[in-house]
Amino acid sequence: MANDYLIRPIEPSDNAAMAAIIRTVMPEFGADGPGFAIHDAEVDTMCEAYAQPRSSYFVVERDGVVIGGGGVAPLQNAEADVCELRKMYFLPAARGIGAGAAMMQHCLDAARTHGFNRCYLETLTGMDAAQALYKRSGFTPLCAPLGGTGHFSCDRFFIREL
Repeated sequence: MANDYLIRPIEPSDNAAMAAIIRTVMPEFGADGPGFAIHDAEVDTMCEAYAQPRSSYFVVERDGVVIGGGGVAPLQNAEADVCELRKMYFLPAARGIGAGAAMMQHCLDAARTHGFNRCYLETLTGMDAAQALYKRSGFTPLCAPLGGTGHFSCDRFFIREL
């Protein structure tokens, strides 16, 4: 089946759509309480948040509608060569069509372009499809979190050499 979606850099006009996606998908997996990314200040201004140095954010668009996104940025309170895969969430319409693997490739390529050597991510028990994608993409589990994301409710941690 041919890809009928587009992955492109986020634009200011995508902010509301991405905020809505994050606020729709995270509760689906029980990730809407304290210590989850749904409460990060950047959720409403993703384009501006990822316009910072060494940061990139991409959206998945299908038929002119944003149905998911993902990005990379420096991992807070960590070594300078470590980035974090951040805010990678997809509506059901974006699942099972290869958009996750394609988005992962975009994000890892951007991380390399920004000069990172390792990519870190945090997730949650129950996000099984996401964890399967991470493992297929070369991420390995860690026993404890890195950096200081503030996402204290996440309980699964992964890293990948770039």
